Amino acid sequence: MSITPTLKAAARSAYRDVWRASSVTFRGDDTVLQAFRQKMRLDAVEAVREDKGPEQYEQLTKLYHEIAVVLRKNIVQGTRVGESDGKDVYRVNIRKETELGDNDTIKSPPPVDTSSRSARKREKLDAALPHSDSTSPPRPLNYSALKRAHKQRKIPELREEDLEESFVRGSGPGGQSINKTENNVQLLHKPTGIRVSCQETRSLSLNRARARKIILGKLDKLANPGLSKEEMKAAKQRERERRRRKKAKKRAELKASEDEDSD
Repeated sequence: MSITPTLKAAARSAYRDVWRASSVTFRGDDTVLQAFRQKMRLDAVEAVREDKGPEQYEQLTKLYHEIAVVLRKNIVQGTRVGESDGKDVYRVNIRKETELGDNDTIKSPPPVDTSSRSARKREKLDAALPHSDSTSPPRPLNYSALKRAHKQRKIPELREEDLEESFVRGSGPGGQSINKTENNVQLLHKPTGIRVSCQETRSLSLNRARARKIILGKLDKLANPGLSKEEMKAAKQRERERRRRKKAKKRAELKASEDEDSD
C-alpha cells in the first residue's frame, strides 16, 4: 500500500518539529547541534530508502513527535563556567518548557566527584573539544584555512528518489510563454523538507536543472556550515576588502612618512 500525501505531510511536520526543538535545546553548542541534525538526516534518508508501509510511517511520525517533546521538556544543556572551592561550577540552561521534577536530588543534585580517573579523562576530553559560548564567539578562520577546509568538505549527494517534483503555471512578466505554460518547477527534498521554486527562464528543462542546483546549494550549506559555495564567495569578498584596506593603510603611512621627511 502506498503512502498517502496526508501521511507524508504529517511526517514532514514531525521532522520539522524535531528540527525546531533541537535548535532550542542545543542552542549555543554548535558541535552537538550539527551532530544531532546529521543523525536526523541519516535516519530520514534510511527510512525513505527502506520503503516502509503506512503503519511503520505512522509509528515513525509518532516517534518523532515524542522525541521533540523529550528534547523540549527533559533535556537541558550544562556548560562548565569555572571552579568554586575546588569544585566544578556549571551553568544549566533551564527553559520555560523544561519539566522540573519534585525529587530533592533533582532540585539539589549532589556534587560530582572529579577526583576519579574517569572524571579526569572527561575533563581532558572537554578541554580538547571545541565549545561554543554565547559570550565569546569562536574565532573565525583566516581565508587560507577556510579555503582548504572548503576543498576538503564532503559535498552532499542529491538523489532523484529523494526529490518530489511538480510543475505549475508561471506568473509575472514574460507573456504567454510564461503565464500559459507550466514552466515553474517546484522541488521538495523529502528527507530534509527543503522546498525550492524556480522560474528563472522560459525553458522547463533549464528551470529543472537550476532548481536542482539551488537545492544542492542549500544542502551544501546545511551539511557544511560556513564552508558552502555561497559562504565562500562572501568570505572571498571580505578577504578582498581586507586586503584593500591594508594596502590603503600602507599607502597612507608611506605618504605620511614622506611628508615628514620633506619637512
